[in-house]
Amino acid sequence: MLTAIVALVAFLVVEARADASPYVQYGIQDDAWLLGGPGTFDERLDQVDALGVDVVRVNLRWDQIAAKRPTKPTSHLDPAYRWAVGDVLLGGLRARGIAPVVTLVGTPRWANRGRAANWAPTSPSSFANFAYAAAKRYPYVRRWVIWNEPNKVWQLRPTSAKTYVRILLNPGYDALKRANRANIVAGGVTAPRGGSGSVSPVDWIRGMDLARARLDAYAHHPYPVSRSETPTAGGCRFCENITMANLERLLVLVSRAFGPKRIWLTEYGYQTNPPDRMFGVSQATQARYLSEASLRAYRAARVDLLIHFLVRDEAHVGRWQSGLFTFGNAPKLSASAFPLPLAQLSRRGATATLWGQVRTGSGRQAYRVRYSRGGAWRWLGGTRTTSARGFFTLKARLARGTSVQLWSRGMLGVPLRLR
Repeated sequence: MLTAIVALVAFLVVEARADASPYVQYGIQDDAWLLGGPGTFDERLDQVDALGVDVVRVNLRWDQIAAKRPTKPTSHLDPAYRWAVGDVLLGGLRARGIAPVVTLVGTPRWANRGRAANWAPTSPSSFANFAYAAAKRYPYVRRWVIWNEPNKVWQLRPTSAKTYVRILLNPGYDALKRANRANIVAGGVTAPRGGSGSVSPVDWIRGMDLARARLDAYAHHPYPVSRSETPTAGGCRFCENITMANLERLLVLVSRAFGPKRIWLTEYGYQTNPPDRMFGVSQATQARYLSEASLRAYRAARVDLLIHFLVRDEAHVGRWQSGLFTFGNAPKLSASAFPLPLAQLSRRGATATLWGQVRTGSGRQAYRVRYSRGGAWRWLGGTRTTSARGFFTLKARLARGTSVQLWSRGMLGVPLRLR
């Protein structure tokens, strides 16, 4: 009897080799919540830690840090600079051992003839000087991003790839490398589509190529452009949008323009309904898409980062409702999916292949998977171990419609219904 049971378990469950990407990391961005959310700053950092993030993206706003013109702009010690916000955010992350991804954005009025912060500076050296000072202020930061969605008219004016490269990207790239050759600099940082007065990411990449952009990685925000679009299906084939659903197009275009550069997906997420009845999906769908997007980034060539936006919904329903928590701080299902993503990799006949990750902790992690088909939950074999990065794949004879759930470190992920 015992021999038969052991043989049956071996037949039903076969662990596949968990060849994790050597590069892909997962993170979050929510500056406003980190700085002013409920509780203390340390409690919010505890919450970030509990999510199991690899990185946190943080903005350094030039227009706020240097509202007054510095006398020595390359010196971070110049008294005109106000680094307090960056010191708090980056110092807190450093103390927790969480790697930052820092975006430099926003022009002070003295640098663009008194215009709004989305107008480019008149001189390329002014932005370069700020980038150099920031790198010297935070010498432990290695990943830098130049601007945010410059292909959108409300983010950068003039909305021109040539202006972006000549005034911001290339001078910033040179300054950050001069400060430390180990710095890695991402450019592009494009929104998924153009629109009135804006430029599509496809044309933006081509424009950057013509302007001879210098960069180590191309950053992009592959948000869906409709709530019917999934991380793997529903993206357009012939339009100039680039979303997670047609991510391969981004890889091809970047390769043609710049060679085999790394890809950073520096913002991504789905909004939920409630509260957003126009663009939101259900909490269960948001959680499922979060895991599917994690798998898609894991499998995509050269993708190093996938950063979720936000931690907490914004107060106004017309703003972003893509948080892992509601504005009232109630956890959504995605708050459980983020530290324990689980997705269906494939199906072949009666056998389903699962992919997942245990993001909390470090090194190899113990995990279990349980299943149910309309009845009680049953464990699928015993305790297993992830790869050194927390990833695993697992094959099991499980029928369509079966629900599976990942367990590790006393936590349960979100149930996944198999197709």
